[in-house]
Amino acid sequence: MEHKGTVRLETERLVLRRLAPEDAEAVYRNWASDGEVTRYLTWQPHESAEVSAAFIRRMMEECEAPSAYNWGIELKALGQVIGSISVVHGEEDIGALELGWALGRAWWGRGIMPEAAERVLKFLFEEVGANRIAARHDVDNPKSGRVMQKLGMRHEGTLRASARNNRGIVDMEVYAILRKDFEEAAL
Repeated sequence: MEHKGTVRLETERLVLRRLAPEDAEAVYRNWASDGEVTRYLTWQPHESAEVSAAFIRRMMEECEAPSAYNWGIELKALGQVIGSISVVHGEEDIGALELGWALGRAWWGRGIMPEAAERVLKFLFEEVGANRIAARHDVDNPKSGRVMQKLGMRHEGTLRASARNNRGIVDMEVYAILRKDFEEAAL
């Protein structure tokens, strides 16, 4: 893979970009403080905008590495970040990456996450040279699975008691798409 880091990407409604210190209040208010958003995630809701600011500082440090991909999802009409999408795991030797995401509850069901993730897939396949992109979700969070299905990802199975999130030890559904499948769907 030819890593390029967290570069700015756009769609019709969204700007995918690095988080910045001035995003702390929006990160906190729009999704990171909401226990309903973090229910199926591995991190606790942020207790303050200061916690969100520390989170942003960590993301900024990580993004110094060309192999790190952490985008804030900015809704153009609002001019604020409303979620995030990141590469949470990679296996360089086989060109495999895994995505994770979070979106503010006020924007659920509007096609925002599929729009953001589709743009990220395009970038990772076409510009970075990934061969496989996967994502997984808690079996009790089927809405995240529907995003994966909309992206053309194939269900690969259920991993029993394979992860810990804010609900405890949980079963995970695994989805993935290969570059050849993505290219065929684009034709």
